[in-house]
Amino acid sequence: MLITNDLEYNVAFARLDKMIAEGFEGNPEKEAIFEEIAQALEYYEDHVLLIPLRLEGAKTLPDMIRLKMFEMKLKQKELAKQLEVSETSLSAILNGKRRITIDFAKKLYTVLKIDPEFILQVA
Repeated sequence: MLITNDLEYNVAFARLDKMIAEGFEGNPEKEAIFEEIAQALEYYEDHVLLIPLRLEGAKTLPDMIRLKMFEMKLKQKELAKQLEVSETSLSAILNGKRRITIDFAKKLYTVLKIDPEFILQVA
């Protein structure tokens, strides 16, 4: 089973909920169906961007950084470490209270793969 869009995702999720409500455990056939649906839902969630903010919606550098953090499933602390900056500095940048340096811009490109043109336009 492959889920390719939000409608299929919602239908599969409803089917899974119904199976849970009706009970499926102890029935090998129903357990196999449940597992197949659960795996398809998990694959869709892991491989399709479910956040409403899309690349074209990120108009500021902090928005783009947050989007990339979401895509890469990074916490702010983990990202600060990868970017080799303090958590305080990253927080200030994300809150628009601190401007970025050239070195930081290079790290955004290297670590998060943010387009250099975008960085230059919005920084």
